[in-house]
Amino acid sequence: MRRLILCLILTLATTLVHAERIKDIARVQGVRPNQLLGYGLVVGLDGSGDQTTQTPFTVQSLTSMLSQLGITLPPGTNLQLKNVAAVMVTAMLPAFAKPGQGLDVTVSSLGNAKSLRGGTLLLTPLKGADGRVYAIAQGNLLVGGAGASAGGSKTQINHLSAGRIPSGATIERLVATSLGEGEFVNFELNALDFGATRKVSEAINQRFGQGSARAIDGRVVQVISPVDIDERITHIAEIEDIPIEFGMSMAKVIINARTGSVVLNQSVRLEKSAVAHGSLSVTINSTPTVSQPGPLSGGQTVTGEQADIQIKQEGGGLALIPDGAKLEDIVKALNALGATPQDLVSILQALKAAGALRAELEVI
Repeated sequence: MRRLILCLILTLATTLVHAERIKDIARVQGVRPNQLLGYGLVVGLDGSGDQTTQTPFTVQSLTSMLSQLGITLPPGTNLQLKNVAAVMVTAMLPAFAKPGQGLDVTVSSLGNAKSLRGGTLLLTPLKGADGRVYAIAQGNLLVGGAGASAGGSKTQINHLSAGRIPSGATIERLVATSLGEGEFVNFELNALDFGATRKVSEAINQRFGQGSARAIDGRVVQVISPVDIDERITHIAEIEDIPIEFGMSMAKVIINARTGSVVLNQSVRLEKSAVAHGSLSVTINSTPTVSQPGPLSGGQTVTGEQADIQIKQEGGGLALIPDGAKLEDIVKALNALGATPQDLVSILQALKAAGALRAELEVI
């Protein structure tokens, strides 16, 4: 039974690797989300809000809000509040979203608040790039972290100056979304690939007849679609479920320069090459010394330092990588050299410079 399950898993994995639906690699052009942005106040913090002397905009915002609620502060009032924080609120408005539906929002500290944990976001309009209000946000924040400080010591887990409010915004305005103009619907691929657009257009022509689709460029496929909206939606749904057979994907190595993470896909290949790896470490330890004078000698105590310098050369190795080596061969060879992720970045850059790495190297 276990062997049968394993065979089924391997068969499914092979299918997923070599065949994808059009909806997995492309989207209908014009059907897109929209970013929303708003400025608001979070209240109810336990003394972890903005320091108002350094963030005057927090006091200005609070004064303006109170005036709108009919509360007028005496002139010259110096507010010193520690339970209020100015925040930026962001959300993603999906395509075809209707008024009354909820949106998840992200709340991030704008000033110098120590933590937003336990805070409540007050009524905040969320605007689009055109300046119009599309949603209203309000609610209690969920902050996935914790922290404590006492006696000059501080302990913190995760990030405390940002949080989320599930369904914290209500959509107030509809965004018109087009499903194509006239008789055409364009499918836009997620990545630039001329071979992929050719295969997508061929698959659609094979399903609906020659001339139904044509590749415009390396990203867009234009499809003839019914003008009637009901028939057009059915037609788009049928196109999205068409399977596409792909060969080997584009060879790519992604390097995160900030964390040292390195990701290689299965298409990465190497020319025959040799890689040597080793590290040299220098350690300097300084020990203070004291020289005391003899009794009744009239001398003075002299202080000094004794330096201990050690140079250590870790054993480096030379790994021979055969021509056309696959991903697993590359990983095994570099692991045998004891390469860390940071070392791997330097090694891959050197292989690319030497012309031995057959892949696109991208640093993010």
